[in-house]
Amino acid sequence: MLEGYPVVVDIVVQWGDMDCLGHVNNIVYLQYFETARIEYLMRLGLDPPGPKWRDAGLIVASVSCDYKLPVVFPDSVSVGARVTAIGENRVLMQHATASQKLGKVVAEGEVILVSYNYATLRPVPLRSDWRDAILALEGQELPALPPRARLSCVVK
Repeated sequence: MLEGYPVVVDIVVQWGDMDCLGHVNNIVYLQYFETARIEYLMRLGLDPPGPKWRDAGLIVASVSCDYKLPVVFPDSVSVGARVTAIGENRVLMQHATASQKLGKVVAEGEVILVSYNYATLRPVPLRSDWRDAILALEGQELPALPPRARLSCVVK
């Protein structure tokens, strides 16, 4: 179901993930995306977000999610992460969440990550070693992401 995603993580749906309507709450999918995104970054050889990101890290500038089908406890989901476009200081990452019980993709989303200096609070060019690691993990050249693509709340 998640062919084309170089990073896929399996997550057990927790009882606490559900809302009063009996299905996984919408915000939980963003947490699932985050889990896959951090795994993706660690596979690039980056440290997880933390103090080492002070001078060069990544920050979420935009996130979206399209919900396809509800997921209910008990279940497990597989969450994919891939980069589909890369710019001077940002990348477009796509996510998909598939229910193992339903055997279908239940949510899809996109995240724009900006290379960011947490000390100066300013975007910085994407490090060349990060760019090279992304291209190696994806196994292909990626299209250019135009500056400020899809950003409604722009990180200045």
